[in-house]
Amino acid sequence: MRIIRTGAAPVGIVLALALAGCSSLEPSGGGGAAAIDELSIVVPAGPGGGWDQTGRAMQADMQEEGLVGTATVTNVDGAGGTVGLANIANSTDPNTLLVMGLVMVGAVETNESQARIEQTTPIARLTEEQEVIVVPAESPYQTIDDLVADIEKNGKDVAITGGSAGGTDHILAGMLLQAAGVPSASIANKLNYIAYSGGGESLAALLGNNVNAGISGVSEYAEQVEAGELRALAVSGEERVDALPDTPTLTEAGYDVVLTNWRGVVAPGNIEDADKEALTTAVTELAESDAWQATLEEKGWDDAFLAGDEFDSYLEGNIAESVAVLKDIGLVK
Repeated sequence: MRIIRTGAAPVGIVLALALAGCSSLEPSGGGGAAAIDELSIVVPAGPGGGWDQTGRAMQADMQEEGLVGTATVTNVDGAGGTVGLANIANSTDPNTLLVMGLVMVGAVETNESQARIEQTTPIARLTEEQEVIVVPAESPYQTIDDLVADIEKNGKDVAITGGSAGGTDHILAGMLLQAAGVPSASIANKLNYIAYSGGGESLAALLGNNVNAGISGVSEYAEQVEAGELRALAVSGEERVDALPDTPTLTEAGYDVVLTNWRGVVAPGNIEDADKEALTTAVTELAESDAWQATLEEKGWDDAFLAGDEFDSYLEGNIAESVAVLKDIGLVK
């Protein structure tokens, strides 16, 4: 398989949505595009992580560029983003965006969420980051082939760490074994995946030689690779990354896998077409702005902008392919 870049609402979010519902759309003073007076950005995670950084960067840059009058960010943490998803899926507020991405795609399935991404209105994919597969510096694995061969031979005696169960890291581990020719029925019995909620915990497990390998975003492990504490075996994108120029892609290594941890935004599912167009226009103008391009460079995020029907189709395919992998690794029935 090949993925190409591939209950009751909490009081705080109800208040945020209620305030945003009082906003209106009106022409901007510049190019005549619709400007949103008050935008509510819902981050379905706690402060500090990738989704939160994305939401707050959008808030700052959209205000700086005059694409909105004001923008507020509300954090609604829980269950891989599905708590926040539940709060906006059936909302009718036209001026709300939910930050989301591939991690939420997996969380919806593994948490058996009643709220579905399909209930929302897709707006745009914004950024992406490649994954990297690493091992401790003392590891006998010199190449990705060495790691795969050991998993094929010794199965769950080989421990791989990464982020939350069903997330991007876990999906990549399953895809790697698929591409190596491990039968789908055997992947769940071969893969010993140890999930951690934070990158610091998985890094500690690697540096302590408590696991055999780790998977995370390039930015999570690049410093330790450069310091010689970890060895990078492969990255997961279509091309090598500047931070790890000597590390081959999985495709170069002979595995037909391309996967990136993408992030984007969706809106409530019941908004009018005109409201979807206004939100899409505002986010498109953000993606094209000097402020956002500077943010991408500062954060080290890859530009993966996709909107309109293209994002609709991409999201539909990404969900279907991710579910197939999650079934193979035994997390979804």
